[in-house]
Amino acid sequence: MSYFFTSESVSEGHPDKVCDAVSDSLLDLYLSHDAHARTAIEVMATANKVILAGETNSAWQPSAEEIYRVVRQVIDRIGYRQPDFSAETVDMENYIHRQSADIALGVDRMGAGDQGIMFGYAKTEKGFDTDYMPLPIYLAHKALSDLSLKRHSGAVSGILPDSKSQFTVEYDSLGQPVRVSKIVLSTQHASELTSEEVRQIVLAQLRKSVPEKLLSDSTEILINPTGRFVIGGPAGDTGLTGRKIIVDTYGGAAPHGGGAFSGKDPTKVDRSAAYMMRYLAKNIVAAGLAEECILQVSYAIGVAEPLSLYIDTKNTAKVDEAQILNTVRNLVSLTPEGIIRHLDLRRPIYLPTSSYGHFGRRPDDCGHFSWEKLDLAKELKNAFNLR
Repeated sequence: MSYFFTSESVSEGHPDKVCDAVSDSLLDLYLSHDAHARTAIEVMATANKVILAGETNSAWQPSAEEIYRVVRQVIDRIGYRQPDFSAETVDMENYIHRQSADIALGVDRMGAGDQGIMFGYAKTEKGFDTDYMPLPIYLAHKALSDLSLKRHSGAVSGILPDSKSQFTVEYDSLGQPVRVSKIVLSTQHASELTSEEVRQIVLAQLRKSVPEKLLSDSTEILINPTGRFVIGGPAGDTGLTGRKIIVDTYGGAAPHGGGAFSGKDPTKVDRSAAYMMRYLAKNIVAAGLAEECILQVSYAIGVAEPLSLYIDTKNTAKVDEAQILNTVRNLVSLTPEGIIRHLDLRRPIYLPTSSYGHFGRRPDDCGHFSWEKLDLAKELKNAFNLR
């Protein structure tokens, strides 16, 4: 029996993503001066207003002017230079303060910064290279990321920063992708563009972003369904840090522990342990131990070792699941400090994660997306004598 699955994405100009970008830029600012800085920075953005709040614990403290400079740089880089929300004129309020000594105590002892559960996920999509991500969220991210690149390069004009996409993929009875059945893409645009002009710009980009074999005459494509999208970004809707956690992860194809990522330093297991679970799940699948893998880990505040570790390979495992977990525990440390060291997370590497997903991205030599590396796959193969 075939089925349909849908995932959505939002662009870096979406109000919530503007806030994520500001939160992660300020995290990077702290880490660039103090590798052991701790932050939990929240942002709210609305028409011509940005409000900063949260907690920090660092040997280095930026001035208010330096914080405001970073915020304006982020907004300008995204592309907001409009009368109702502009990098030059936006008003800002700063309520960032020092971290609670009670919370700091648990982290000082090398324990987890909070209790919670975190998930990691990876799967193969037969016939498609999605970097072990579910196809719907992979396509939703790619469509918007490609459109954003065209906007920033000047290859298209009149397209503005705020946009959303949604892809519905049909799978056959064996769970293999067959086609894209529906696409929804809404993008903010200049008032002088007609709906048809916007539609032609977006259609041209979609044909480049989506593999041709997934599109057919029966694919329904809805572009700006309301017909007009001129007022967007924080001027259209209030944005908040951490409100797009499903967009940030697996598009709803896997469970989510509930904790947001942006603005949090790596001692916060909401972020670092979710990265480690993705790293492990991806390497397990890449090693051929399973075609699909969900991992869950849990922590208690102030306690270093995880309370539990769970695996579900959806009946695709080639070896015993318990043995996979035992092998993983022998290869990597799942304490917060062990995760930070293994993935090298005490670096200013977080701004690029704030849009188009934290997973399914390309690691680089600068340390970005280190949790996407496949450097554990060979060890896993050797442990199970797989070729």
